[in-house]
Amino acid sequence: MREVSTILIAEDDADDRFLLNAAFNQNHANENLIFVENGVELFDFLLACLKNENCNLPSFILLDLNMPKKDGREVIKEIKSIPVLKNIPVIVFSTANSHLEIQRCYDLGANSYITKPNSFEQLVRTVNNLRQFWLHTNQLPFSKV
Repeated sequence: MREVSTILIAEDDADDRFLLNAAFNQNHANENLIFVENGVELFDFLLACLKNENCNLPSFILLDLNMPKKDGREVIKEIKSIPVLKNIPVIVFSTANSHLEIQRCYDLGANSYITKPNSFEQLVRTVNNLRQFWLHTNQLPFSKV
């Protein structure tokens, strides 16, 4: 039996969290969705998970950039500097759409950059594509914990 994947979603906007949850539900997703509101909560989750042998690290992290306490850019840089976490795909999911911002995120180690869709229907398609690629198509190296 295949274990259920965990997806960690860092999003400070309550409406966006609601819409993301609904989009995953529309796709009949059975993943364990963990929502956090900022980069500090994201690291609290990851560090707690590392200490708990019954916790699975996320299959990928969906990361908003502009969050309080610790923004997405800081999160990417920190995750990619920690050997046990660096292979977790970090997908930036932001309204920011400048070429400079996109390049900056890739330079920090982001694995993908997606501009937030303008409609719920587009969000549902985006979530489907994310799930298909990162959970079924893509192969990651094995992490040494």
